[in-house]
Amino acid sequence: MSVRAFVDQNYRHFNAGELARAAQSLTQFLSDGGKIFLTLAGAMSTAELGRSLAPMIRAGHVAGISCTGANLEEDLFNLVAHNSYVSVENWRDLSAEDDAELLLKNLNRVTDICIPEHEAFRKVEHHMLSSWKQTDDAGESKLPHQFFYDLLKNDVLEETYEANPEDSWLLAAAKVNLPLFVPGWEDSTLGNIFAARCIDGEIRSTVIKNGIEYMIHLAQWYESKTDSLAFLQIGGGIAGDFPICVVPLLHQDLKREVPLWGWFCQISESSPSYGGYSGAPPNEKITWGKLDVHTPKFVIESDATIVAPLLFGYVLDV
Repeated sequence: MSVRAFVDQNYRHFNAGELARAAQSLTQFLSDGGKIFLTLAGAMSTAELGRSLAPMIRAGHVAGISCTGANLEEDLFNLVAHNSYVSVENWRDLSAEDDAELLLKNLNRVTDICIPEHEAFRKVEHHMLSSWKQTDDAGESKLPHQFFYDLLKNDVLEETYEANPEDSWLLAAAKVNLPLFVPGWEDSTLGNIFAARCIDGEIRSTVIKNGIEYMIHLAQWYESKTDSLAFLQIGGGIAGDFPICVVPLLHQDLKREVPLWGWFCQISESSPSYGGYSGAPPNEKITWGKLDVHTPKFVIESDATIVAPLLFGYVLDV
């Protein structure tokens, strides 16, 4: 039984029913010529979402991605250091002392999996630092993700891949030069390393273009699009908040006519009663000029690491 058949048969009500309705609607949206604009928050790359996202990119369903700096780099870390990741089966039972022991072993824990510092961070760091320095020496600057694309396209790390390259969403994105937007990139391991190298004088901060330049690039890109765009938000935070506001920016601040987002779905465990934007229901976004009364809207209140692969599998009919 395919994922699509399984969902259609078994996912009937509550969040399961909402997933089925969203999957059916998104599949139709794509069949009608639309594309997905995806936002990634949380530790989706370390959760190996690339296993289901990379095929979506290769199928041409994804028009662009907004992600946190952590998701950008952690897909690459997994690609080059997968065999050295440490799984923690009893992570709920760990004491503070247990976590301190992991620190001494240079294992950075993300819930039930540990990213190895030397095999992941340090393996990539010197390649990235070399690229930053070359760009600095040339008096140029780039957006953060462009350095990652350059590293992957130049095959610098290819011989060190430990994960299946087909499971890397970043590699799939780099191959088609997929538009990426990474607001707040400095809030990441490599962002911290970059700041450290600026502080010690090795490179200048102007090597990396900032978030305003990402927003300008996003506005220009959105205005040029002819496809209807589905806004698929995984989690909340800056990865989702940053891109969705490009529509009111164009409408209200630039007085330009562009279509609203054509479809919306949010996979989140956040509750709107806490006042956080990550849990804001779709209708609230109407008041900000981001969605329309008639925009198809879905909220799946569940674990994105479970829901997103099912949604992608449904679309791909695997």
